[in-house]
Amino acid sequence: MQSIRELWRTDRGRLVHYLISATLAVLLVVEYSILESESRGWLVALSVVGGIALLFTRDFPFVAPLVAASAIAGSLFLAPAQDVQDTSAPFLIVILFLPWCLGTYNERNRAIVGVIAIECVGFVANIRFGAPVFDYFWIGGFIALSWATGFILSRRSEHAREMAERARRLQREQVEAADRAVAEERQRIARELHDVIAHSVSVMTVQAGAVRRLLLPEQQKERQALETVEATGRQALTEMRRLVGLLREQGAMPEFSPQPGLGTIDSLLERMREAGLPVELQVEGTPQELPPGVDLAAYRVVQEALTNALKYAGPAQAWVTVCWGDDELQLEIANDGSGGGGESGSGHGLEGMRERVVLYGGEIESGRRDGGGYVVRARLPVVQT
Repeated sequence: MQSIRELWRTDRGRLVHYLISATLAVLLVVEYSILESESRGWLVALSVVGGIALLFTRDFPFVAPLVAASAIAGSLFLAPAQDVQDTSAPFLIVILFLPWCLGTYNERNRAIVGVIAIECVGFVANIRFGAPVFDYFWIGGFIALSWATGFILSRRSEHAREMAERARRLQREQVEAADRAVAEERQRIARELHDVIAHSVSVMTVQAGAVRRLLLPEQQKERQALETVEATGRQALTEMRRLVGLLREQGAMPEFSPQPGLGTIDSLLERMREAGLPVELQVEGTPQELPPGVDLAAYRVVQEALTNALKYAGPAQAWVTVCWGDDELQLEIANDGSGGGGESGSGHGLEGMRERVVLYGGEIESGRRDGGGYVVRARLPVVQT
């Protein structure tokens, strides 16, 4: 069972409301109980009804205030005017508390109906007090102000809760989307690595078998070494196929198309131009043959950077620079769009590019470009083949 301290921490607003309601209920009953009036019994009975209704204004926010208001209205008719005036202090406090409850805890239509009923009670009270009709506008104004205060604060609080819940939901969705994107990217990298490495290992195994058949009968040590190479290669291929099979159990279809590389970059640029992104290519140095994995990683960097520019940079011109060096390949993909080309997106594409480049011992950086736009720079080590 929760302690008072735990209740105060978890539901402070409800406890404060009950405390105020109970205080007003006690004041109302006490004030009517001490009256020297022939109708005191009726007044006490009505005050008890009104006090009980006050206690339930949070749990029954429409019915309870109206019951309390009806009890007060009944006391105004049953008691002499002088007796009513003697109880004006608790009466006025309650008559302002009830419209606040109606505005705070009810939807708009019910809140309006309820405050109209309270206004009628205030009008009756004004008549019973023997005050001029003009004075009612003061009472009615305070009732309307109390109702409006509760109504506005309640809607602001509700809006704040909705925004907080929306922020939490968006945060969960972003985390889930990031996890999903990373998982999908790693699966794709794993498939591509399998296709590249499997081909290389297959060639190695076949070549080892071919060389083994060319050995002389007395070359037993060389034969055993090559047989070990063949067995290890076949075992590696089997294990790799098993691992990729696990990745594809989620329903992804195997890809049989040739892996792209920098040799097919012209077709990539042409597709980007057809999609609406003017792009120019500049090649520096002498192109050379790259390991399949590095070639694929370089292509994916260019593809992802141009795709981001197409999505987020707005009307823009893009430039791709491929710089061939003796021991490294440098890539620069820039655009002059006002929307950037990377920061506006989800960041998953940039993370995927970074994973690819780091996998092969390279480096990548991205950010705002001098003069406007966005730039991605990557460096990949080149191993002479």
